[in-house]
Amino acid sequence: MKHVFPVRVYYEDTDMGGVVYHANYLRYIERARSDWVRNLGNDQNAMREAGIIWVVRRVEADYLASARFDDELLVETEVVANSGVRLTMAQLIRRGETEVFRATVTAVCVNQDGRPIRLPAEIRALL
Repeated sequence: MKHVFPVRVYYEDTDMGGVVYHANYLRYIERARSDWVRNLGNDQNAMREAGIIWVVRRVEADYLASARFDDELLVETEVVANSGVRLTMAQLIRRGETEVFRATVTAVCVNQDGRPIRLPAEIRALL
């Protein structure tokens, strides 16, 4: 199941040359993952209240092309592995047919002490 999330590049996202600042791609893919989880019906606030918190464990990123001020981008998110303890997603940012940014993101759940825990059964069922 692929989730697609639109992003428009605003002036605040760019450097002096009007090119998206490299760290902002991580913000775009984070927004897309948050939207994807919400659309799955997962309430992250309820999880946090229950002592379960999503965290990013690893990000591997490739910058493929420059996005610029006022570009319309699409962030695609797709699960590529689910071990029950960690969730690995492929995320791709496109401008039309041009691939701009690609990342592999590994997320885990931790308890309030920051210790890793198994993904909750209701999350595994959604995936």
